[in-house]
Amino acid sequence: MPGTHMKKDGSDATGSGRHRGMRIEEGAQLSQAILRCANRGLARMDFLREVSGVLMEFCGCDAVEVRLNEGDLHYRWEATQRPQKAVRLEHVRWTVREDGRVIPAFPTSTDLERLCADVACRRFDSALPFFTSNGSFWTGDTWEHLALNKGTDPRRAAESLCVGGHYRSLVVTRFFVDEDTVGLLHLKRERPNCFTEEEVEFCEEVAQALGLAVADWRAQAALRERIKELTCLYGIAQVVEQPGISLEEILRRIVRLLPPGWQYPENAAARIALDAHSYETPNFRRTRHRQTADIVIDGQRRGVVEVVYLEDGPELAAGAFLKEEEKLIDAVAREVALIVERKEAEEEKSILQHQLIHADRLATIGQLAAGVAHELNEPLGSILGFAQLAKKCPELPSRAAQDIEKIVSASLYAREVIKKLMVFARQMPARKVQVDLNQVIEEALYFLEARCVKAGIEVIRELAPDMPKITADPAQLKQVLVNLVVNATQAMPHGGTLTVGTWASGSCVFLSVKDTGTGMNEETREKAFLPFFTTKDVHKGTGLGLAVVHGIVTSHGGSIDVQSQVGQGTRFEIRLPISGPEETHEAAQDGDRD
Repeated sequence: MPGTHMKKDGSDATGSGRHRGMRIEEGAQLSQAILRCANRGLARMDFLREVSGVLMEFCGCDAVEVRLNEGDLHYRWEATQRPQKAVRLEHVRWTVREDGRVIPAFPTSTDLERLCADVACRRFDSALPFFTSNGSFWTGDTWEHLALNKGTDPRRAAESLCVGGHYRSLVVTRFFVDEDTVGLLHLKRERPNCFTEEEVEFCEEVAQALGLAVADWRAQAALRERIKELTCLYGIAQVVEQPGISLEEILRRIVRLLPPGWQYPENAAARIALDAHSYETPNFRRTRHRQTADIVIDGQRRGVVEVVYLEDGPELAAGAFLKEEEKLIDAVAREVALIVERKEAEEEKSILQHQLIHADRLATIGQLAAGVAHELNEPLGSILGFAQLAKKCPELPSRAAQDIEKIVSASLYAREVIKKLMVFARQMPARKVQVDLNQVIEEALYFLEARCVKAGIEVIRELAPDMPKITADPAQLKQVLVNLVVNATQAMPHGGTLTVGTWASGSCVFLSVKDTGTGMNEETREKAFLPFFTTKDVHKGTGLGLAVVHGIVTSHGGSIDVQSQVGQGTRFEIRLPISGPEETHEAAQDGDRD
């Protein structure tokens, strides 16, 4: 509105009808310009900058101030033309009335803040010359003391106010964004007496156009944010639905989807931390503007989803994150938790299915082995018996005696193999008593340690004290440890470290045997417990050692697990119930009867 044809005394220079028509035309142009700013999809900072520029150009102002709240976000915006062009967005805390309504004034007792509160609440004396009939305040000289006559507030009968400040001419008018949100528009000029009454009325109309524009901008901004949030969640759903994708790849893709879902995506970075792993966008770093949500699975905090703004800026001063973004990051954290739960359940199901197939396969082999052992045992006994009788014949030639000795040795070897098959097939009855697992281990290591030392292997004991006793066959447990230690020593031909450990947890005790040997690949590890499977040279192993270990452990109601990597050694872990399988079964039956 610079270059207006109004005089400072309010007289009409070119005719009231013509001037009113020009004012209406200017008001329409200004309203359209402000609304166009709202429809351009700008961020809050850019929207306020554009609107301020339009207002200062049309109204010939040196500065514009907007006071507003958006829910819990209270802010003051100021743009200046002189002494230099500048903008500032300040996060503040306005006065909140008892009814919860926000008044865009600071809770201080300065004349300006009391005046702002009066304008916002329409507390004014219409008889005072510096209030319009609509309740807007205007003055041509902020340094002048203005007398407050008796009006709506009798306490101010003998008071005066002096706004003060750098700007001499000031208009303060209110506008509505919605029926619950009131804002204030300050138009400022450095020189005194720069506003007329008609100009102030024009500013009141402009303020209402500003309220409509802010409401329009908020609605469109909220819609854009919802679209970004839904796009983010839809993208996560699309990633999860891809067949055969690993959990690690899912999390890597999800973390790349997060920044575009936030208010300032070009300044955002994200990270997902799960257990000991972290998945980040390339530019991620910890900053003071951060938003987090915990990943909670089965009541336990397993990780966190985090979004940060990398660079500080004026747009973050009025609140970096929206309430809707808090809901979004919580939704992402819940979705990640569900994905992890589902993937872990699938993995556990796969492991259980594999174990079931493996157990069924071993059971079938065990039945076959038991049948073969029984069928071979009788004829083998006859061969061994007749060979031993033949050895006692005094007239036996030396060459024949040597051949018979070979028959006896081979028969004894075969009988040992059959005995191991019987153990594997659980055909050998166990003599179970209450035993101390640590004591059994010490007795077994007593005979094995010298062999280990000779092979350059250091034996480390990590035996937990006060171990509960278990119901087991001590001879068979010794055989388990002997077989595992022998295997370990053979895997460390150049020496190494053998660690034997025990511990108790819940209703079970655990035994671990760990070596630093050559290790096994996955294919070998899968076949480790199969009878007659061996990686040793011919005549250097029967392939029954680990099969016997498996048979003994399962006959005691336990389980055995192996972890191994080529070049990094092997670790066997055995779990045994503190009470024997028969006792456990009887206890379960008693529980059923109860």
